[in-house]
Amino acid sequence: MLVNFFSTLQGIPIILKFVLTTLVGMCPIIEIRGAIPLGVALGLDYWQAYLFSFIGNIIPIFFIVKYIRPLFDFFGRWKFFKRIIDWATEKATRKIQENTKLQTAVAFALFIFVAIPLPTTGAWVGSLIANFLDIPLKKAFLPLAIGVATAGFIVLLATGAVVAII
Repeated sequence: MLVNFFSTLQGIPIILKFVLTTLVGMCPIIEIRGAIPLGVALGLDYWQAYLFSFIGNIIPIFFIVKYIRPLFDFFGRWKFFKRIIDWATEKATRKIQENTKLQTAVAFALFIFVAIPLPTTGAWVGSLIANFLDIPLKKAFLPLAIGVATAGFIVLLATGAVVAII
């Protein structure tokens, strides 16, 4: 039944395959880890699936790192959340902003976190962490994007291996 579903999808126009792969790459949790196998299943070649998944996965980084702060402010209305947010933000941001070596370590940690292609370790959560730690978009984007590219390459290899076995 699933094979019939993907066979039907392979008949859709190529532009829709690109759009669908990009949109799935933008989805939280699924991200590039699901978009690449979907793109391949739709009939895209591996590098097309990788490229459009990557593009879809890095689009939310900008918006999350830049604009999620109002959500933290919203939850900060409740005492319980406000205490947690204020405590963590104050401790983390003060130490990170004071120490350039720590800034480099945090950027590397963001890269590693996003590069591991497991559920909840993608660009969405990495971007939330960057925002929570008050890391500016200029410093957060590159490690997050390289992490997405690395995770995508790992998923690409795994997808190729599974397709070769099947």
